[in-house]
Amino acid sequence: QVQLVESGGGVVQAGDSLRLSCAATGQTVITYAMGWFRQPPGKEREFVGALSRSAGGTLYADALKGRFTISSGKDRNTAYLQMNNLKPEDTAVYYCAEVTNLWSNDYYQAASYSLWGQGTQVTVAS
Repeated sequence: QVQLVESGGGVVQAGDSLRLSCAATGQTVITYAMGWFRQPPGKEREFVGALSRSAGGTLYADALKGRFTISSGKDRNTAYLQMNNLKPEDTAVYYCAEVTNLWSNDYYQAASYSLWGQGTQVTVAS
């Protein structure tokens, strides 16, 4: 069984940077995209960005372009979310997720992802 484990969250000041990691452990499975989502306090889970493993491209939520960057480790079992110039509104639980169904190709939608990590808390103090 595959498990996704996020790490790197914490409490930072506005303007700081933080890098989150997502590590896949366990059985090897074919995945087509890796996504990051976040859930701010009292709000719905929202799309942050995604990396297409088949096409190699990245997608980002419009409001986060230029500040957040997704990358993949060399072994494809680890992915990263680099977050720069953090703002208090970035405070949320951040989740990584993987798409395991070739036909689930709307990477903006949480429903396309079948594997999820437990989340890591990011708190940005003003």
